Amino acid sequence: MRKIHCLNPISKLGTGLLTENYEMTDNLAEAEGILVRSAAMHDLELPDGLYAVARAGAGVNNIPLDKCAEKGIVVFNTPGANANGVKELVIAGMLLASRDIIGGVEWAKSEAGSEDIAKKAEKEKKKFAGCELMGKKLGIIGLGAIGRKVADIAKAFGVHVIYYSASGRPSQEGYEQVDLDTLLRTSDVISVHAPLNEYTENLMDKAAFAKMKKDAIFLNLGRGPIVVEEDLAEALKQGTIAAAGLDVLRTEPIQPDNPLLAIKDSHKLLITPHIAWASTEARTRLMQIVLDHVKGFAERR
Repeated sequence: MRKIHCLNPISKLGTGLLTENYEMTDNLAEAEGILVRSAAMHDLELPDGLYAVARAGAGVNNIPLDKCAEKGIVVFNTPGANANGVKELVIAGMLLASRDIIGGVEWAKSEAGSEDIAKKAEKEKKKFAGCELMGKKLGIIGLGAIGRKVADIAKAFGVHVIYYSASGRPSQEGYEQVDLDTLLRTSDVISVHAPLNEYTENLMDKAAFAKMKKDAIFLNLGRGPIVVEEDLAEALKQGTIAAAGLDVLRTEPIQPDNPLLAIKDSHKLLITPHIAWASTEARTRLMQIVLDHVKGFAERR
């Protein structure tokens, strides 16, 4: 009987996919396999009997790869499994920010029951009209599994897509690769989909935001530490850029002293609680893949 330990709460939607040859254990010391999402493993004492770590997600920055390699522990992840869910929230973010849909909804709620709402709406709606995406330029930082899906659907909206590769990957067919300076200066919307590494940590700082258009929208549904949050907050306050949408932060959940909390206007900043990846379909897909990895490896040992 193989024993599996979860470092994060894992829905029975996933663990229920295990066969009778496996059982869940709360005791890390006896685990032969570990399932993990966001929990940091670098300071964990890895059990001697551990043979596999499977992350339900694309990155592996929370897993001590060197330590695992020394112990002969194989590490699996699931690149691309949540790409569709993230792609859809990116497009939603582009639309919400460009048309100030949230602002319009809040105004309509605030005027509920007003006798002259029709007259007020005619006067006020121009504040929330916004602009269309068609004909705009989208700059994608990181054209991997998720970035490519975002590019494809944005293209269908009539958006011109350019991208920057922090790692210097060869250019990809169908899209224009540019340097970071060109992407920052010319994009109407910038969306981050790069992994967190030495090339991308703190990539979006004060200097980067200063190069962007004043009416540009910035989206980060990639990795929180790619953005210097103090600099983003200042850019929004000063009108250096028009708006931002975030699904990831440097520290999650958001801390009371986070400078972004000072931005109260919904038309300037929208923050969601790291939900882009977490659709029902994506979670099912992720768990099926990680469990297939673990079971496949275990049965060949």
